[in-house]
Amino acid sequence: MTGVAGLLRFMLRRERFALPWWLAGAAVLVLIQSAQSQKLYDTPEDLARLRETIGGNTAVIAMSGPTRLLDSIGGEVVFEIFAFVAIVVALMNMFLIGRHTRADEASGRAELVRAARVGRRAPLTSALALAGLADLATGLLVAAAAVGTGLPAPGSILLGAATAGVGVFFAALTAVAVQIFENARAAYGTIAIALGAAYVLRAAGDTGDGALSWTSPIGWGQRTHPYVDDRWWPLLLPAAAAAILTVVAVALLDRRDFGAGLVRPRPGRATASTALRSPFGLAWRLQRGALTGWAIGLFLLGAAYGSIGDSIEQYVADNPDVAEFLPGGAADIVNAYLALTATTLALIAAAYGVVAALRARGEETSGRAEPVLATATSRAAWLGSHLTVAAAGSAVVLAAAGLGQGIAYGLTVSDAGQVPRLTGVALGYLPAVWLLVAVAVVSVGWLPRAATVIAWIGVGYCAVVALFGDSFDIPEWLRRGSPFTHTPKLPLDTLTAAPLLTLAGLAIALAVAGYTGLRRRDLGY
Repeated sequence: MTGVAGLLRFMLRRERFALPWWLAGAAVLVLIQSAQSQKLYDTPEDLARLRETIGGNTAVIAMSGPTRLLDSIGGEVVFEIFAFVAIVVALMNMFLIGRHTRADEASGRAELVRAARVGRRAPLTSALALAGLADLATGLLVAAAAVGTGLPAPGSILLGAATAGVGVFFAALTAVAVQIFENARAAYGTIAIALGAAYVLRAAGDTGDGALSWTSPIGWGQRTHPYVDDRWWPLLLPAAAAAILTVVAVALLDRRDFGAGLVRPRPGRATASTALRSPFGLAWRLQRGALTGWAIGLFLLGAAYGSIGDSIEQYVADNPDVAEFLPGGAADIVNAYLALTATTLALIAAAYGVVAALRARGEETSGRAEPVLATATSRAAWLGSHLTVAAAGSAVVLAAAGLGQGIAYGLTVSDAGQVPRLTGVALGYLPAVWLLVAVAVVSVGWLPRAATVIAWIGVGYCAVVALFGDSFDIPEWLRRGSPFTHTPKLPLDTLTAAPLLTLAGLAIALAVAGYTGLRRRDLGY
């Protein structure tokens, strides 16, 4: 354990910019949901109507949680937002553990650290301690956000503890995964699958007899029933599971070689395929797995949104204040709902596009871009290959989202024509997505060290403006900076080509500017 304290301080310093955003994100989600729910359901009668509406809607229950939570306004907040906060916290822990263990071994940083007076278990112990501190901070902020919006303190404290419990479990699970796999991406993929399985098991349990919910760490948190029963004992489950997984992770660490995993990667082919003879082929090979995962995820999310489209009119009729949060208000409820969900799906697709575009920067800083550029490959071809994957991939994941929404909504209303209609609606947001991808590219070209921060600030700004602009009373002049402000809110608005062509033109101009910046600077800086 020698060196744990020093390593923990070093890790905290490395995370001083990124970690606060994760913490704030979880707290803000609870803050916004609590304020909106208390505004919408401010009387017992409103809450009773909500229970009647949602109680028989399997799709809503699958997306949110057990209907037992709807017995109080605080429980309704947990019903609406806990699963999504749990996903944020789980991802935060996954990246914290992966970045400071397996990723550091792959980059060589861990070898330098181990050359000092640092014990073999110190990096893993420090990473787990870092995750524990982050989960504690998340729990405190979530509880403070709930109490600050007027919810009872006992339930708020339990909500914070339940949120932290999810994080602790996934931190320990990631600690096991990074011992098994030799690269961080494989570990991340495994945890992402586990997170998806946890969400599906929770959804299946909540729509059934509830038994499967007890196999999900997300279900464990919801089964504490904050503000309703205030049960603390279910938190013993993530605590016990995390303790067992930590012991397993330490045992696996002691058995494996430094830099290796227990599962060795499959040897590659003796000769490269013809698809790898071009920069685009290499970029596609590097990113095809991520693209597949994002496309499947957005297809399923689109299907979930589409499955409740047919019941949205009754939902708004029972809760008329909800119309305030839909673009266009109550005039055209179904299309307003579809426009809101299409915007949400487009923002997630933009997140994929940014991840794909920033992969070029990752290849550059890891040193893998230099051997490629030492060949006859030009910088334009190298950057263009990653940009092509990002742009085309964004279109694919958007189309997948629209396809899923169209199929699900079409089945509920018995109209096959909704499939091409909603797929086209989703693609109508593509120029706005491309503009955010281009912001990432121009940042890589001119401000490479700040590229990640700039790109994600852009995505976050657009999300706040598009989803919470009315709730926060954001001034019109500030909203105009978002490309989604200038995109027709399809299918509610009429499709017009001018703004879409303008956004596409701006995206092209920024991409060219990004290449210009890359050509003028040294590689790796």
